[in-house]
Amino acid sequence: MSKVQDSHTAGARVTTVWASLLCLATLAANPLVPSGVASETNREARADARVEPSANRGRLAHDPSTIVKCGGDYWLFCTGQGISSRRSRDLVNWEVGPRVFSSPPAWTTNAVPGFRAHFWAPDLIHIGNRYLLYYSVSTWGKNTSAIGLATNATLDPSNPAYEWRDQGLVCQSGVGDDFNAIDPSVTQAADGTLWLAFGSFWSGIKLVQLDPATGKRIAADGSIHSLAFQSAIEAPCIWRHGNDYYLFVNWGQCCRGTNSTYNIRIGRSASITGPYVDKEGQDLLHEGGSPFLETQGTFVGPGHAGIYSEGGTNWLGCHFYDATRAGAATLAVRPLRWSADGWPLCVLDPPK
Repeated sequence: MSKVQDSHTAGARVTTVWASLLCLATLAANPLVPSGVASETNREARADARVEPSANRGRLAHDPSTIVKCGGDYWLFCTGQGISSRRSRDLVNWEVGPRVFSSPPAWTTNAVPGFRAHFWAPDLIHIGNRYLLYYSVSTWGKNTSAIGLATNATLDPSNPAYEWRDQGLVCQSGVGDDFNAIDPSVTQAADGTLWLAFGSFWSGIKLVQLDPATGKRIAADGSIHSLAFQSAIEAPCIWRHGNDYYLFVNWGQCCRGTNSTYNIRIGRSASITGPYVDKEGQDLLHEGGSPFLETQGTFVGPGHAGIYSEGGTNWLGCHFYDATRAGAATLAVRPLRWSADGWPLCVLDPPK
């Protein structure tokens, strides 16, 4: 469930916002939405897809992570109890995989009072010989939050080496901070350095550097870079294309079904630390952000972008609220293309 808060200063008004998964719509012969999705009013249950028939559950997802391939399977992780997972052989048909945690690591409930193991908006990367999974620990409407890390040698549950090992806290925020440590997005820069973008409401999107060896913050550098701000902003994703970095963020409100106003905005920079500017040259730190993906017909409130690249093709993944299925949070995967002037494009219509 990606996000939550609707205040950009502690103590300001609060609005629920679950971050989105990339706009990965289904391929060619497949519809954008699954059939037979039941109407479920409980947001957490719907996002976690626990109430759906097995044939449909895999496409129900909120705040999907970046897609990663392990062996012949594609994997993503999303908001849910114990951290939910999804697996696919073709990027079209998805099934529910095992949860990461059967019970929450002890540090999570100590760091965030009231946390009940419903983890939000994870993100995933493969570095060296292991998979690094970053996840959000928070409660509704507060910035007493934390981002944790779990690692695994494989994503294949049938592999004897399969075992999620929690590595503990990566970064956190509290009532004295002007940011919110949720919605992690991990990126490796061109020079091999590792970075974590995060943030929801408050003072916007932040970036910290990580140690590739540990996956944790570099101890000698406690600096936090500010990347983007708008009164309702969250769910960052950074992607490198050519010599530039592209920052995808969500504006608006999530988690309201067909009343959600979520939309994805974009900016780019020659440096991963910014400044990021939109097509008009407006800095994203000063409410800049070119529209990238918005509500179109029954495709409502797309959010939480993530990008996967294979065989020369980039795939954009996200969640959207399906107006034909009572606003159920649904996974989409679509080809990501690039304009002549270097801006990303995502077309929802099935390819001809």
